[in-house]
Amino acid sequence: MSSASGERPPAVCAANNGPEPPVALNTEPGVEAAYRRYRPELLGFAIRALSDRHLAEDLVQDTFTRAWRSAGTFDPARSSVRTWLFSIARNGIVDALRRRHRRNLGETSSGEALAERSRSDPIERLLLTIQVREALDRLSPEHRHVIVEVHYLGRTCADLAAELGVPAGTMRSRLFYAVRALRSILEENGWLA
Repeated sequence: MSSASGERPPAVCAANNGPEPPVALNTEPGVEAAYRRYRPELLGFAIRALSDRHLAEDLVQDTFTRAWRSAGTFDPARSSVRTWLFSIARNGIVDALRRRHRRNLGETSSGEALAERSRSDPIERLLLTIQVREALDRLSPEHRHVIVEVHYLGRTCADLAAELGVPAGTMRSRLFYAVRALRSILEENGWLA
């Protein structure tokens, strides 16, 4: 989008947790406001992931620099500013851990150890939960319902189909397209590696 002057409108966000006026992420005051609000949480996340306060502080600073540089790509309809910043930080953490692993071993990391650490880290699990919840909210009600019932509540497609009065094949097809749509949303937001 562009305005009459040819410039893009400022990227504006509002956090989902607590009252906060919209912040223009491509302005210095906007980045400062986001920094004041999210820095402590991001720093704790980075320290736990990296076990190195200095590296974590550098990473948080880099997170806000990246956010400022790519403010035009932020879409508040796709995610909250908090989730967006945590995604940027998580990508930086993964990169830092890979660099550390390569330095320590003198060879390229397979990534399996990083994936295992991500699964066992409570902050990483919380971030994943937030990302999946936001992605599920963007699905149609029918797709959201079938994913929740089958993947989270453990029901079979046949049971759900019988309850809703539709053929089991229709329910399996609906599940297939629901998972495909969910994956597409997660990839679009950069939440799938």
